[in-house]
Amino acid sequence: MRKTIILLSILFLASCKTQKSITETKVAEKRAAVILKPEEVAIVKKDRAYELGKRVLEACNTSRFKAFTTIEATDKVIANATAEKISATCQKIILRNGKFIGLNLIEIVHNELTDEYFFRYDIKYEKPLFKRELRVTINSDNKVSAISTKEIKSKPF
Repeated sequence: MRKTIILLSILFLASCKTQKSITETKVAEKRAAVILKPEEVAIVKKDRAYELGKRVLEACNTSRFKAFTTIEATDKVIANATAEKISATCQKIILRNGKFIGLNLIEIVHNELTDEYFFRYDIKYEKPLFKRELRVTINSDNKVSAISTKEIKSKPF
């Protein structure tokens, strides 16, 4: 009986220690992401994120998409950003939001562990009923490693 109590208390202490180190790891990961001011980011990264994001969204208005090059984007992004996929996505967005008008930078987040920059843009459309956001990720090689749009739900007061 005594051995069982000692064993259970050792297991309990070990599990508490495990939980503490997991929490410390999560705190360290949160510190790795830093919100930056636009002046603190290299012009090359800012321009690449803006131009390639704008190129994809303008393809919805013109129905012409200039494919990304290997200098501009990673192979994964190039494979996923085909004219067919963009056209299908654009049809849905145009029905709901109207024509694309412009982009406004919301924030830039730098992940110091992976050296990636995450650019968030507010997308302006003809119909301001549904708010959408563009997210562009630039990796350490100054290439777009991810690009996506997302509808933002308005939060109730």
